[in-house]
Amino acid sequence: MIKLQKLIPLSLVFAAAAANAATGDIVLRNDEMALTIGDNGVVRSLVHIPTGEECIQPGVDAPVCEIRQYRPYDNENFLMFPAKPRSFPSDRCRMVGDTLMVEFADTYDIVKIKVDVTPDYISFTPVARDYRIEDYGVKRKTELDELTVMQLPLIKRPRFGEWLNVMWDDSVAVALVATDPATFIDSRVERDNTTLIAANHTAVKLFGPGAALIVTRPDSVLDRMDALERDYNMPRGVESRRCPEYPMSYYELRDVTVDNIDRNIALAKQAGLKTMVVYYVDFAKACGHFEWRPEYPRGMEDLKEITRKITEAGMIPGIHIHYSKIAVTDPYINDGKPDRRGNVVASFSLLNPISATDSVIVVDECPTDLRLEDGRRLLMIDDELIMFDKASTTRPYIFSGCRRGVYNSVAAPHGAGSRAAHLDVDDWPLFIRVDQNTGIQREIAQRLGKIYKDCGFRFVYFDGAEDVPMPYWYNVSRSQLEVYNAMQPAPMWAEGAQKSHYGWHILSRGNAFDLFPPERIRQAMKRYTLRCAAQVANDFTSVNFGWVDYLAPSEKTIGMQPDMYDYICSKALAWDSPISLVAKVDQIDSHPRTDDNLLTVNLWETAKLDKSVSSELKAAMRDPDTEWTIIPRRGRQPEIRQVEQLTPDSLNAVMPVRAFSYAVEDNHTAIVYWNIRGESQLSLPAGDVSLKLETFDGRRLKFRRDREGRALLPVGERRILTVGLPLQEARDLFINALTNQQP
Repeated sequence: MIKLQKLIPLSLVFAAAAANAATGDIVLRNDEMALTIGDNGVVRSLVHIPTGEECIQPGVDAPVCEIRQYRPYDNENFLMFPAKPRSFPSDRCRMVGDTLMVEFADTYDIVKIKVDVTPDYISFTPVARDYRIEDYGVKRKTELDELTVMQLPLIKRPRFGEWLNVMWDDSVAVALVATDPATFIDSRVERDNTTLIAANHTAVKLFGPGAALIVTRPDSVLDRMDALERDYNMPRGVESRRCPEYPMSYYELRDVTVDNIDRNIALAKQAGLKTMVVYYVDFAKACGHFEWRPEYPRGMEDLKEITRKITEAGMIPGIHIHYSKIAVTDPYINDGKPDRRGNVVASFSLLNPISATDSVIVVDECPTDLRLEDGRRLLMIDDELIMFDKASTTRPYIFSGCRRGVYNSVAAPHGAGSRAAHLDVDDWPLFIRVDQNTGIQREIAQRLGKIYKDCGFRFVYFDGAEDVPMPYWYNVSRSQLEVYNAMQPAPMWAEGAQKSHYGWHILSRGNAFDLFPPERIRQAMKRYTLRCAAQVANDFTSVNFGWVDYLAPSEKTIGMQPDMYDYICSKALAWDSPISLVAKVDQIDSHPRTDDNLLTVNLWETAKLDKSVSSELKAAMRDPDTEWTIIPRRGRQPEIRQVEQLTPDSLNAVMPVRAFSYAVEDNHTAIVYWNIRGESQLSLPAGDVSLKLETFDGRRLKFRRDREGRALLPVGERRILTVGLPLQEARDLFINALTNQQP
């Protein structure tokens, strides 16, 4: 509930409106903004008071509110207008106390919107509807499908955060945000302006949910959002973004048990990672009931031992979950009597009765828009689950090739008129999505909440967040909120696979991307992660620069190499973002460059958390086409250098060496190089050119020269070779030596 003690006295608010009595305009004002609504229902002005800047695009006469009907419902209206969705704009507004009374063209509706003016925001909550019926014609109180509570045609500014719904530049930020998960927030980009929209839908809830308008300096947006979150008892998204642990990266465990957690903790520390994630598939047989796997013979006690060890190691444990769907192997589905609260895509009536052995089902309705991929062609009739092969879309409508009694259900006869529900099987067909309008999501949330609390988890990854029924803008955050509220204490931060507007308060660290192969990691980062980082920065949020796989070299791949971690971690630091390292101990143990890889992650993570990198350098590192490395220096801060790849990837198949170079003083060049697969030797025809060879942490190394003066350089772990030549000459010398090297 809103805290009334924070409200500005209405006598002061409406004193401004009284000053405009001659025009009938309504002015809603706090110390930062003045919103003017004409008595004709049009938004006239939105001024940021400290700067005097007008935020509304001149010449756009946008109604402040609209009613939308999916066809005209009033008798005379549907005689005049065609049967398609139609909007009716506000054409009269007046204030009665703290309530904005809004009327609309061509309808008889009066919508009452409660206005709360606070020092941080102005909120608008539709609370009721009046209806005037004329005494002539065929009239009745008609339906409403959508109500636009507020729309603001804003002057375009350089930055627009689509997720949070905020337009801003260096001086002013304007945000129109939901105060309830049931408020639909959208924007409409037009040639001259961007319109921010807050609306309610009858299919969710028409009255009660509302929106808040914030106009402030960009550096105060989070302050205003924090006040709003506290007033409306939202998840504390701002508090999460401001906690000192917020930028911390995590080590994502794989196949963890009480027997190997100590080894994983040691590896995480070697990588400088201070948080650790347990994936539920390691301890639970399936999502839904989350029954314990045999690797956890003591059940909760085994998981508690794992999280206790993580905590005692000075790290923060988190949990990675599926939560909006149930596995086909879970008792919800697989106990002989499947739960009927799975989401249904479509439903059909049996035209004829069927026996327990029939493989053909004839239905009365045309089966269109079905899930037809393998594993998704699933019907439920009463307590029986049936897989079909084909569905005809011409009469007679037939499901053929039916396999009866799947997933441990019992084949049975069914009478004509029985309903066949086509279940919403996930596109990863191990799961069935749940109906968010039933209580099953709460049951799942309560189980997860108990695991979370009893084991001392502190943050969460909401995987499969997209796996909910429509309307997605509502059910994505609705399902997350159900689980989030069951987790005590509240998660320090959360990430997830899908964002919705209200989820800004929940998913304070955005999302991670799925795994990319080493050979494509840069291209994928440029195409997805870096674009996303720049995008959500406009929403005052970071993104996870992961998941980052850990693969050893094999016949199929060169594996993850130090330069790849350099690229990922440097970009994450540049955007003040975490990474997530998907740790596979067998791959870690078999990778010849594991020490180099983990040191790379450690150096970048430490530099990020100790905030030793200047904002100017961060800005330079954000360029997707730049490469950077970080070099430890004994007794002082590590050195960050911009580098250029020296060895083409095509060379790795012949001579498995990767090298990067940068210029140093006195016309010298440094070359960072290593063997991606093991140990070898490079013969460098350096003549009398000065050479200095060091370990990556700066220890001087000796090397031999042969009788022809060629330097015989060890090639294994990462080393730095300083060559007494200008950059291009040194590069040519090194690459020629590699090219002429015998494999």
